[in-house]
Formats: sequence, C-alpha cells, structure tokens
Amino acid sequence: MTKVTKACLLAAVALVAATPAYAQDDENQRFEGAPRIGSTEGWSIKPRGRVQYDVGHVDAPDGVAGDFGWMDELRRARIGVEGTAPGGFGYTFELELADGIAEITDAIVTYKAAPPLTFTVGQHNNFQSLEELTSSRFSTFVERSAFTDAFNFERRLGASATYARGPITAQAGVFVDNLRDLDDGDDTISLDGRFVYAPRVGATQLHFGASAHWRDNGDLVDRGTTTRYRQRPLIHATDVRFIATPALPVDAETNYGLEAAVIHGPFHAVAEAHWLDTDTRTGAEPSLFGGYVELGWFITGETRGYRGARFDRTRVRRGGAIEEGGFGAVQVAVRYDHLDLSSNGVTGGRQAGWQAGLTWIPTDHVRFLANYARLDYRDARLPAAGGDRDYAVDVFAVRAQLDF
Repeated sequence: MTKVTKACLLAAVALVAATPAYAQDDENQRFEGAPRIGSTEGWSIKPRGRVQYDVGHVDAPDGVAGDFGWMDELRRARIGVEGTAPGGFGYTFELELADGIAEITDAIVTYKAAPPLTFTVGQHNNFQSLEELTSSRFSTFVERSAFTDAFNFERRLGASATYARGPITAQAGVFVDNLRDLDDGDDTISLDGRFVYAPRVGATQLHFGASAHWRDNGDLVDRGTTTRYRQRPLIHATDVRFIATPALPVDAETNYGLEAAVIHGPFHAVAEAHWLDTDTRTGAEPSLFGGYVELGWFITGETRGYRGARFDRTRVRRGGAIEEGGFGAVQVAVRYDHLDLSSNGVTGGRQAGWQAGLTWIPTDHVRFLANYARLDYRDARLPAAGGDRDYAVDVFAVRAQLDF
C-alpha cells in the first residue's frame, strides 16, 4: 500500500469518526441502499460500496497461446463514504479492495456554487464517454465497450466544473495523472470537455453528446515509458489480449467522441463512436477507432434509469421476496462492438464483437448478468495453428453483484 493510499485511508476513517452522529434526528435519516444520516445544519454521511464476482469461459482456436477455459475473478470490491457539509460542499471517498491491494478510486470534494454550477476537485472521471461515465453498477453488459479499456480511460486527479440546467449539461476540466502514478513525476496533463443535450419529449428521454480531450504525456517518452492500446475479450478475468498495438513512444493524444441514446418505456438504444489520434516519436501517427450500438428491452416493463447526463439505477417495479410476488426486473440486450487498432503502419488488429445479454435485477441493489459474445478478429496479436491471425473467439460470462 502506497503512502498516498495509507494517508487517504486514514483520512476516511478520521472523517467517519469525526462526523457527528445524528441517529436521534429521525427527520434527517433515510435509506438509500445504506443509511444516510444527516442534520439540519447540512452535514450528512452515507457508506457506499459494491461487490462484483465474475465467472467466465473463453474458447479460442487451436494453437492460440494463453490460459483459456473456465476462470473466475472478484472483479470489484469497493468500500467508501459520501455525504455533504455545510455551505454547499460534498465529498466522496472510495477504495478498491480487490486483488489483495487497497487502491483509491474516487476521492473528491465538490462545491455547488449555484443551482446549475458545481466544481469538483480530486480524483474522478474526466468525461470520456457515456459508457465510461455510467457506473459499472448500472452497465448493461459485464464489461464496458472495448474502446474504453483499449484507449486507457481511467480516473485522474484534477479540477473540473459542471454546468447543468434543464436538458443542457456542460463539463470541462484539467487533469494530471491517476493517484497511483503521481510519484512518477512525469508532468502529464490533459484538457477534457463534454457537452450533452438531453431533452425529454413526452415519455421519451433523448441524449446527444460530444466530448473532446487532449493529453500531453510530459517526459514519459524521455524516461523510456511507452504506451500500448489493447483489449481483453469481454471478460476481465483473463490477461490475454487478442488485439494490441506494439509499444509506442506517445508524446500526446487527441481524442473525441460522439454519443446518442434514447429511452422509451422498457426500451433503450445507445450508440457511441470514439476516435483517438496519437503523436509518436516514430513518425507514425495512428488514428484508432472504437464504437458500439446497443439495444435493450425490459420484458418486465421497467425503464432504464437516467440522471445527470448518464445512465443510472433501474428501479424495480416488483422487488422483494419471490414468494410474495416480487420477481424483479428482467432485461434482454444485444450489442455490436467494434474496435480497430490498425492505422498508418501500426498493426494492432481489429475486433468485431456480437454480444447478447440477459440481466435479472431482483431488487434495486442486486443484479445477475449473463453474457455471450462472438468476437471476430483480423490481424490478431496471437496466431492460431498454421499462423492464422484471422479467427473467432467465443466468450461466456456471468456476474453476481450487490451495491449499496
């Protein structure tokens, strides 16, 4: 555990210990998956966390090197706190406890300057895409679209502002690096922005968005650090990447994306496209691309949640014990997921993913997901028998999840 992690963990414990207990103030208590306790002065505190356990199977062609077959993983195990403080301030602190380590995911302080304007300081997402900004607790499939990992999206330390009024949301910020990499002294910096127009037309929720990002990698290349763009096959439990670029001396990245979504009753549709242009020392400047189209239907009649320019929690119409008639929500979904890592002399391979998903949500805070994917590869990094690099891989994955 790093010194930064230890310090933040101690700070979180101290925060919980120092926050006044308002257990006797019944009017300022409510349950949101976990108890939120507050006071009339503006203080509040609520524990938060999630556990996601995955099991999957990867079936690759003969001759492909790697550890395939059945595998399992504690995908995420997080614990933290969130709340408010007098004067319009708020806070969120969360630790990732999977893989036997403690790593900070979110560590932010917010300030609501006025009803439409909020400032945020700390480690948080830098507005990369609708798919990335939507919490893994509410995603349709076990893993997000391939481009989000391939393009190295992650939370970073920075300062940002969000303007939200009616259907308009505008976000912009300046960021450095993830907390775990701050000791590297690489002087990286990025400028990030996103604009969303999300009108509600009758019973239909629409979403149209665009984002733009520029990142300077500082002296990473001078210190011998290179960048790779690569992706796993739908499930995180395997370390095998069928497509990957070679290690590149990347000085800077410029990327931009487009988002569109619609929610109407039990149906939803969403599509995104994202482009990443790189500036390298080799003279090659590959332009990489990823995107997806997704369709979903709650056969039990629920509506996919949406709030704050991203997808949110789905509220179950008939939750609770099955013997009492509370079966929960059932959703079916399909997705086409495309990732192209070959461009301008750089061969990283192409992936076309055809995916189907079934999700059961017995209560608002419990989910079970089952996914199947047929992934077609071209110019795969790993050759099959006879040296063939054009082949297909079948993947099955299930997840059990609880959050609060």
